[in-house]
Amino acid sequence: MVFMAKRKINPDAGLHALREVLAGRSERNHGDENFAMAVRYLLECLAELRPGNSVEVRVPPLGATQCIEGPTHRRGTPPNVIECDAQTWFAIAVGEISWSDAVAGGRIRASGTRADLSEVLPLNFGLN
Repeated sequence: MVFMAKRKINPDAGLHALREVLAGRSERNHGDENFAMAVRYLLECLAELRPGNSVEVRVPPLGATQCIEGPTHRRGTPPNVIECDAQTWFAIAVGEISWSDAVAGGRIRASGTRADLSEVLPLNFGLN
């Protein structure tokens, strides 16, 4: 059985928010509506691109998603967890910084054998 993430954000609205942030018309902080939507949209895109629930990606306080096929957890803390702040998630998801640079800089906390998204990120939107 393949787990498919359900979209909560309309893709057109998500892309609009993403473009607004990339163009500098939105502040990169939790209080900016476009930035918050763009961060959540990028999480949804990851889950859609790599469906599954063996890895949990957390971007507190804005959102979290499960992705990557593999062993499934049902309760408690999953064995593979990635956590970072919203600014870092946005930057690695759109390719402003690399996964390896963010990890080396201590901007990502990752645990578990599957907690490496370097082969998946950045997400490609053809916006650059």
